Order: sequence, then C-alpha cells, then structure tokens
Amino acid sequence: MTLETIRQPIAADLRRYEDVFRNALQSDNPLLSAALSHLTRRLGKMMRPTLVLLCAREGGCVTPEAIHAAVGLEMLHTASLVHDDVVDESDMRRGQRSINALFDNKAAVLVGDFITSKALTEVALTHSLEAVERMAWLGQTLADGELMQLNNTHSTVFSEDDYYEVISRKTAALFATCARLGAHLGGASEDIVKRLERFGHLVGLCFQLRDDIFDFDESLNVGKPKGNDLQEGKLTLPVIHALNATANARYHHLAMRVRSLEASKLEVQELAEFTVSHGGLDYAEAEMRRLCGEAVTLLDGLRDTEVAQALHDYLDYVVQRNY
Repeated sequence: MTLETIRQPIAADLRRYEDVFRNALQSDNPLLSAALSHLTRRLGKMMRPTLVLLCAREGGCVTPEAIHAAVGLEMLHTASLVHDDVVDESDMRRGQRSINALFDNKAAVLVGDFITSKALTEVALTHSLEAVERMAWLGQTLADGELMQLNNTHSTVFSEDDYYEVISRKTAALFATCARLGAHLGGASEDIVKRLERFGHLVGLCFQLRDDIFDFDESLNVGKPKGNDLQEGKLTLPVIHALNATANARYHHLAMRVRSLEASKLEVQELAEFTVSHGGLDYAEAEMRRLCGEAVTLLDGLRDTEVAQALHDYLDYVVQRNY
C-alpha cells in the first residue's frame, strides 16, 4: 500500500495544504529564510496532515479551517523537532542536516520559536476555540513528554508504564489531536470525533513503536543514525522488556551507564545485541500488533467507506513501513 493510494480521497486537499504551509513559512530575514527554506525542502511523508484531512473528510468536508489546523499542527510538530534536535544534539533530521547542525543551537532555538508562533497564527485562522485550546494543550504536552524523558535518565527503574507515558505525550498526543481536530472541523458528530481521537492515539503509539524497532536495524535507511536512541541514553520498549525479562545485574548496570551517557560505543553495541537476542524486538512488534488490532475496530461504522478504507490502509502503512 502506497501513500499516494491512501491520500487519493484528499489529493486535492493536500495540494491546498502544501501551498498554505509553504507560503506561511517565509521571512524577509536572511538567516531565518535560509533555515525555513532548508526545513521545507523536504516535507516528509506528511503523515499528520494526511490524518487531519482524512478525518475532516469523514466529517463531511475538508474546510479551509481544517486546512489551517493541519498546517498549524504540522508547524508545531516541526518546531518541536527543531528544539528536540538541540536537546538531543542530533545532526540529522529527515535525511538531511538538522537546523542546529547547519547553523547553531542559538539559531535553532529561535527558528523553533518562530515556527511555533506561526503555528498559533494558523490555528487562530480556524476561528475555533476548541482548536486553539487543543493546540495550547498539545504544546504543553509535548514539552511535558520531553521533560519526562529527560527525568527518566536518572531513574534506576526500567518501567514500561513510564515508557508509555512518555510516548503518549511526545507522539500519540499529536496524532490524537490531528484526528480530533480534523473530524471536529469537518463537522463530525462528537461520538465520531472521540472515536477518531482514540484511533489517532493508537496510531501514534504504533508509529513510535515502529520507530523504536527501526533503531536496531542497520539495514534500513530511516534518516537518522542507527542505534541513535541508545547513543542518546534513551531506553525504549525493546530494551526495557529485555532487561526486565532477564533481570541480569550486569546488563542492568550497563543500561544505567547508557542512560547516564557514560557508556562507550562498544557498550552501547553490547546492550543493543543483548536486546535483540533476548526478545526485545519481538516483544515490541507484538505490542504494536496488539495496539493496531484495537485501532482497527474503531473504524467500523464510519460514514465514508472510502475514508474508512484509507484510514485502515494508513494504519497498515504505519505498522508495516520499512523506512
């Protein structure tokens, strides 16, 4: 299943979205203009705007307000990535140099701030108090998730609950908000809005789990260095499961060294190999399939059968993608 097929019901709407997004991210400031041009050179797979517009179509119509919401949400996401790259000291994003690597941390923080402000402008154009409130909540939630993740680096406990709390805030909240606002601004009933919001949340969890699995596969090209999470001291679900399943004191100590960024490259590689050999990837894959199964049930009875199929294919793409 290709993204082009999934987007077929909203192909014209996505073209409108791209025009608004690119036109909104412009500046007369030379440094800012160069940074924004670099960011918009690759719009990625537009997974989140696609979800907004499909859910709006299920509501009955992709309104101009839904387009502005999609643009605002993608801008907020983009700004959070720019800031995350500063926090994580990442050099790559979407297969190209990150803003902090291309310029410096000071410029990257300010570029992220500018895009956040533009996101607020876009969501204001929805003329929807709910959209404004949800955008404000989302901004707080994304920051909260990042801070929770930073705090977890000091924990001596390897908790699946803590892992899910972080990804619920950092990833699932964004997908859930995309689905909710799309459906709401498209005119869907409150029942459908809530159902699609839950669908978006589950999609977000699956999306993050797939990314976490990617991090261990050196045969894939996903636009970031392999083992990047471990190199940054992040222990994802595959690692957490392997550690808790074996209760091996040596590897618990090694995991703490990785978390505190004291581990050597060889130690990072050792923990990665331990994770794979002790069923971490298989467990994460099974968890992703479980969440996917719940998400599929939420698509039963949608008004627009073409959209329902597209959302089903969208979920399959998230789970089965190999990049």
